[in-house]
Amino acid sequence: MTTISPAPVRRTFTVNADPDRAFAVFVAMGRWWQPSHSIAPSGQADVTIEPRAGGRWYETGKDGEICQWGEVLVYEPPHRLVMIWGLSTQWSYDPALRTEIEVTFTAEGTPEGSSTRVSFEHRNLDAYGDQMHEMSAQLGSDGGWTGLLGGFAAQFEA
Repeated sequence: MTTISPAPVRRTFTVNADPDRAFAVFVAMGRWWQPSHSIAPSGQADVTIEPRAGGRWYETGKDGEICQWGEVLVYEPPHRLVMIWGLSTQWSYDPALRTEIEVTFTAEGTPEGSSTRVSFEHRNLDAYGDQMHEMSAQLGSDGGWTGLLGGFAAQFEA
């Protein structure tokens, strides 16, 4: 029997900012991440991406508890960010689960009217085993990356 792996969740859109600003706003995730998407029992106070390869990606609960989400693999401002997403189907951190998120920031337009094409990919979803298709659907939905990235893009609206 052959198992068909789900395609990565991909989203591409343009924001009205140069790559430096787009990258900086993306990694300041606590500014735009929806607090409803929290694994902290006390609720979310902030989201942090440590700015280096090997850094942690985590949320801080309102009570100060640190809840790991993953780790930074590649940190190349203002062009590229690659991270491990280690949240299980139960929305808890599993250090053995290693799906990858890659985000690239590409300049478009002239310096006077700079914009940035943001390309997002969440891949290796087969790591979810029997639940890979369900997780792919959840992660790609309006309640998943589509809505979250919409919150990021809204940071650049006039």
